[in-house]
Amino acid sequence: MRDGDARVKDEVWKRNEIESPCVKICVVHPEARICTGCLRSIDEITRWSKMSHEERREVMEALPERKGLLIKRRGGRAARLGRG
Repeated sequence: MRDGDARVKDEVWKRNEIESPCVKICVVHPEARICTGCLRSIDEITRWSKMSHEERREVMEALPERKGLLIKRRGGRAARLGRG
């Protein structure tokens, strides 16, 4: 393939849309019910490819606020048993 062909092919596949915040650390927090990597809910992850530009923008703006939902448990089993 010539350089010019590759450039045209790249331009065909470029889209003007918000990229996924996925960082390939896909673990759902058991209490917050959000991905610990990208901070999206399972529903948001599932629907991402079908969301409008506006919906994606709204999710992206909400992500920084979700970081506080991921509370690390400390104290091992005894601390977990004390909750409740």
